[in-house]
Amino acid sequence: MKWTKQRLNNLFFFLGIAAVVVMLLTFDVSFVELWEHLYHAGYWLIPIVGVWFFVYGLNALAWQAIIKGNLGGKSPVRFWRIYRLTITGYALNYATPVGGLGGEPYRIMELSKDIDNQHATSSVILYAMMHFFAHFWFWFVSIFLYLALVLIGDMPITTAIAIVLGIIVVFCLVAFYIFSRGYRHGLVVYTLGIVGKIPGLRGWSRRFRGRHAESLRNIDAQISALYGQDRRAFYTSLVLEFLSRVLQSSEVMFMLLLFGIDCGGGWGGLTLTYMHSILIVSFTTLFANLIGFLPMQLGVQEGGFVLSIAALGLSAALGIFVSIICRVREIIWIIVGILLMKIK
Repeated sequence: MKWTKQRLNNLFFFLGIAAVVVMLLTFDVSFVELWEHLYHAGYWLIPIVGVWFFVYGLNALAWQAIIKGNLGGKSPVRFWRIYRLTITGYALNYATPVGGLGGEPYRIMELSKDIDNQHATSSVILYAMMHFFAHFWFWFVSIFLYLALVLIGDMPITTAIAIVLGIIVVFCLVAFYIFSRGYRHGLVVYTLGIVGKIPGLRGWSRRFRGRHAESLRNIDAQISALYGQDRRAFYTSLVLEFLSRVLQSSEVMFMLLLFGIDCGGGWGGLTLTYMHSILIVSFTTLFANLIGFLPMQLGVQEGGFVLSIAALGLSAALGIFVSIICRVREIIWIIVGILLMKIK
């Protein structure tokens, strides 16, 4: 088993390296232009990259709350190990198509060294669910943030915009319903049932459920137990994940300030700029997650930034700059995450 896990660790490691190479070779700008953008960013690149040290810290705390809740309030896993697996897991998610094909299996494999496999699996699944659940809350709250800015005359409202906002609200409400069912009754067996309806996977799904029926039921029981028995851990994790999105928005604010966009300056101007940054990140992540099957969401994130920034009345050139600097930040943290795989 140890030898097999070591081979899988090496596989994930080389997958991450390959992803970084692909990422570098698929920039939409030349290396000369890339250097010009980095030179323009200057010292601002330090807080832009550095803020993710704290974003990942909130993610790790959210995951730790789930692990503790899943194990009855105690956890043998130290925070810094969870923090390391958080960074590495996201690095692999960035590097693979359909985020989660790399990061989640790796987290389960590593966490099972500290706790039993069923609790490791349910904890990783619960955290992945919470990560997406918080995304929907972030998008949902952003709608009302936009409407608040409309009321003070800072944002426009048209029939087309109102229709789009309404669609997003309905989309989020449907997601809330699906997640509530998953948290109350478990999600693994239900998901495998859906997979079994896909042509070509019916036989595999039936055999897998037959061989692991008891384990799957136990994992679902652990998923539903967190929501039913430890609401404090559940809501602590949700709030931390939500706050991580809010904090993430500061990197966009740093770039807006770099271009002298501060909505008049002062605390009021900075607050308004930060709200704009939240809307930019919200729209971009919504757009990127809707088309999340692309490796590292190549082109999708860039398009999302350009569209969201243009929607706020800012220049497309600023959108391109923001997207490129965010891509550089991703590469840096992917490299950090991949290197952490080999640090014990």
